[in-house]
Amino acid sequence: MTDALPPIELAAPDITPHRRGNTGIDYVTTLAADRPGPHLVVTALMHGNEIAGAIALDQIFRMGLRPSRGRLSLVFANTAAYRAFERENPYASRFIDEDMNRVWADSLLDGPRDSLEIQRARQLRPLYDTADVVLDLHSMSAHTPPLTLCGRTARGRALALRLGYPAWVVADEGHAAGRRLIDRDAFIDPAGERTAILVECGQHWRQETAVVALESCLRMLLVLDMVEPDAVRPRLMTRGEPQHVVEVTQAVTVANEGFRFLEPFVGMEVIERAGTLIGWDGDIPLRTPYDRCVLIMPARRPRPGQTAVRLGRMTG
Repeated sequence: MTDALPPIELAAPDITPHRRGNTGIDYVTTLAADRPGPHLVVTALMHGNEIAGAIALDQIFRMGLRPSRGRLSLVFANTAAYRAFERENPYASRFIDEDMNRVWADSLLDGPRDSLEIQRARQLRPLYDTADVVLDLHSMSAHTPPLTLCGRTARGRALALRLGYPAWVVADEGHAAGRRLIDRDAFIDPAGERTAILVECGQHWRQETAVVALESCLRMLLVLDMVEPDAVRPRLMTRGEPQHVVEVTQAVTVANEGFRFLEPFVGMEVIERAGTLIGWDGDIPLRTPYDRCVLIMPARRPRPGQTAVRLGRMTG
């Protein structure tokens, strides 16, 4: 993987006007319609250097967009890490103490650990506990095509396909290092109805990534029948790519120092033959387990205990 700093085409918006909101939680605003409907929570800045989501939420405020039914809550999550963002060292502000998207198990949130990210997750948990649908906006280190992580539920997959874009829909079970927001019990209960998906909108700081982030929000509002189509369709790109579903069969967790990939993979490469060498975990070779294996979100700097890459099989 290359360590060269990619171009930063995006400017981090000033989100301080959104601090007070109207919910009693800093940087959380709920817009409610008169007609009943679902509660959609859209989250940006789970990681402080993933600024495209913040741009999308700021644009929604500037558009004056309001739901025609139900409630729309807009959340700027790890604002402390966002305030630390520096264009000269943009990877450093992913978090302050720990990855905020690995702390969403109730056992952890109710426990003694007290990092800044856990404190913020405790503030936000009551809001997420009222959500019918969560859209969590993220971006990626590599210039990988946008993708939706839909978890393992049929309803998560169906929602991702109804959006129509991104073209890649990835069904997975998360990370060994901790539970993501979309993996909270209410969202993964096979008998439940509440749904959460995560959209990786593209490379962190490319102009197109902010376009995909806003488009994901607008598509979700359309699918949930929460806005009038004419209010958002002019901002939607014409997307002709067919959607593909990939089932993750293995999340490769780094066991040794010095993990390295054989090539500078960026993600969504399809490796045609089973047994193809793709990297080394210390002295242990990492090979593809089946034909047409998809490499999903290879890590920029794989470290022990973290996910190096997820391996997936195309099912549709």
